[in-house]
Amino acid sequence: MAKPAPYNWSRPLLSLLALLLLTLLLLPPAALAQQTSPSDSPVGWRLKLAGGIGPASSDLVERTISDAADADAQLLVIELDTPGGLDKSMRSLIKQIIASPIPVISYVSPQGARAASAGTYILYASHIAAMAPATNLGAATPVQIGGPSAPRSPYPRSQDDQQPDDNATALRRKVVNDAVAYIRGLAELRGRNADWAEAAVREAASIDAAEALKLEVIDLVAVDIDDLLRQLDGRVVQVQNRDYPLRTQGMQLQLIEPDWRHQFLLVITNPNVAYILMMLGVYGLLLEFYHPGIGLPGIVGGICLLLALYALQLLPISYTGLALIALGIGLMVVEALSPSFGLFGLGGAIAFVIGSVLLMDTQLPAYQIALPVIAAFTLMTLVLAILALALALKARRSAVVSGVSTMLGQQATALVSFEGDGKVSIQGETWNAHSVEAIKRGDSVTITAIDGLILEVKKGDR
Repeated sequence: MAKPAPYNWSRPLLSLLALLLLTLLLLPPAALAQQTSPSDSPVGWRLKLAGGIGPASSDLVERTISDAADADAQLLVIELDTPGGLDKSMRSLIKQIIASPIPVISYVSPQGARAASAGTYILYASHIAAMAPATNLGAATPVQIGGPSAPRSPYPRSQDDQQPDDNATALRRKVVNDAVAYIRGLAELRGRNADWAEAAVREAASIDAAEALKLEVIDLVAVDIDDLLRQLDGRVVQVQNRDYPLRTQGMQLQLIEPDWRHQFLLVITNPNVAYILMMLGVYGLLLEFYHPGIGLPGIVGGICLLLALYALQLLPISYTGLALIALGIGLMVVEALSPSFGLFGLGGAIAFVIGSVLLMDTQLPAYQIALPVIAAFTLMTLVLAILALALALKARRSAVVSGVSTMLGQQATALVSFEGDGKVSIQGETWNAHSVEAIKRGDSVTITAIDGLILEVKKGDR
């Protein structure tokens, strides 16, 4: 009875790891703050939000607001220091602030911090907007806009000679008008200076804390957290269309530390990390397909590809760029499997580079893929394709070492005496043979031709 083939554990193990990964992503995180002992003093939560506003920041604020409300916190103070971020993440974060069941106080701190671009919108959306001295906000013009417009003529045109704006200019105007309407709506919701908000969008205006307070862009200027709580005491804010009095005298503020989920999202939503994970996933799966049964490349590749897809669906990607990357990899694989003297490989490399540059659909520098990373993976893919091409050409030029054609000219031994049809033995195998001359049993014969399953032989050596 034949011995059963060993069971291949790679597929069930890959499925188990993928399921575990998705479970960890979907599980509710542990409490972000330790529960304090019962006290008569009011309790608030404090969260530091620094750096670019991205998917990780939006997710952290959303969960913190929910957990703070569940823990009966009186308010949430967000210490803000950001140069801006992604429009999608900013709007998601603002939705959570507006829908929050507890007051959200955005405090631009420490001194020297800023709430630029997306930070300005967040400040306008908060129930209380506060800043520390020597901080600034503004420059809220959206930068995620289409391609540049055509250069304008230096000579003025007559009214009859006016031409419609090109598509890029029209798209820019639409995006800016949308941003203006959005920030004016936030200003009217919170009773803040809507005219300056529009100037921050249209003219990229920026002001410091003192000027912001004077123009009624913010509600107060506080030196530190203690000063902030002192000035908040007794104020009444609108929370879900209800008056919400703030009682901050003697309030204890718990500092919320970002949990593992935030750190994990922060890493994988870095465009460079997501791009590297995607490429490692593709390489791992291709290696597994070329050499099935190894297991490890398929497992690692599957995990990396799942992580990359999860991160990319949170980032502003261009599906055209993604399709070009897939096309480029496909062409280089075709080059490796069916060599065309570099035509498919060159076209694949060009498509791969263009797709990698276009992959991130935003002009924000923090969310662009670094050119050295693109160059490294392009070079690696080209080297692999060229190596596969060289090996294929070498194999094509080398002598045949397998198949029936290799038996031509080989020596065989006659198993019976025959003239005409008989049988011979070669390499331990018995073959039908034919000879026009008499062959005795045990004679050494030379194979001169092969006709189907019959060997043409002749007596003697080669």
